[in-house]
Amino acid sequence: MLKIGLFELEPWEEKVIKTAFPKDKLFFSKKKLTLQSAKKHHNLEAMAVFVHSEINKEILKKLPKLKYITTMSTGFDHIDVAACKERKVSVSNVPVYGENTVAEHAFALILALSRKIVDCVERTKRGSFELKGLRGFDLKNKTIGIIGGGNIGQHVIRMAKGFEMKVLVFDLNKDKNLAKKMGFQYTSMDKLLKESDVVSLHVPYNKHTHHLINKNKLSLMKKNAILINTSRGGIIDTDALVTALKRKKIAGAGLDVLEEECEMIEDIQLLKKEFVKKCDLKIIVENHILLDMPNVIITPHNAFNTNEALMRILETTVKNIRGYKSGRKINLVK
Repeated sequence: MLKIGLFELEPWEEKVIKTAFPKDKLFFSKKKLTLQSAKKHHNLEAMAVFVHSEINKEILKKLPKLKYITTMSTGFDHIDVAACKERKVSVSNVPVYGENTVAEHAFALILALSRKIVDCVERTKRGSFELKGLRGFDLKNKTIGIIGGGNIGQHVIRMAKGFEMKVLVFDLNKDKNLAKKMGFQYTSMDKLLKESDVVSLHVPYNKHTHHLINKNKLSLMKKNAILINTSRGGIIDTDALVTALKRKKIAGAGLDVLEEECEMIEDIQLLKKEFVKKCDLKIIVENHILLDMPNVIITPHNAFNTNEALMRILETTVKNIRGYKSGRKINLVK
């Protein structure tokens, strides 16, 4: 029997965990683990936490029997991995959970723009069935440029091939065998921007990708091209995008993320009360000029948010704990 503490869980998650570990001694808390609350859990041998539970040296001292931590997130910056290593505490994470989920949302934005779905729905709700101004364009035989050919990007490639689109990919890490197998072509970013009818961003946000899409890059795009961002807002220079849209340098944009969003580690932070209290995204979006542009669709950072994706996080957490119990630890962080 293992003594396991699980923090920042919701009721539906507790039910899954109880079913998975019926013989273990489980402690559940909707709240994050703190230095003060750690004192009550000195007997814990394993724990699952989310990004708001900061696991540092001081907290580890309060948990002398702790040997394993699994974080219910991809990021693990909230855990002092070096301190855990000193204490011989193993740490696992959830490496992936929403590749197809985010890719599907990206294509939802592409289709919404290419077929003017939002305008169609709003018009029919007003009782009008007039087709003037609703003409869209086919995706078949168009070129999609995917910036970032990782797990999410590859799902977008598969979908694009299903629509019979030509696929260009820019990625620092090239896999020629994958390109041949999936039927896409690697190219430079500038060439991708010049030739693509749709450009979709699938790169992480860091100092190298900050304002990756700027005034100069936007000037390379076709006037009838659309830009899709389901990654992070800071990848696009918002002022440059607004200018390009106003001057009709590009045709439109589908955005699930905005540059002004408060800093976050994980998408699923948006579902937690701590984040909602900290940052009111609604005010930011309402004040943003992009919201009023007819050729822009904005969704509220919702690309990750499906039942299946959230369940995958929990299922991976269960597998991580089971792996630890069986002596075959998985998804260990470095």
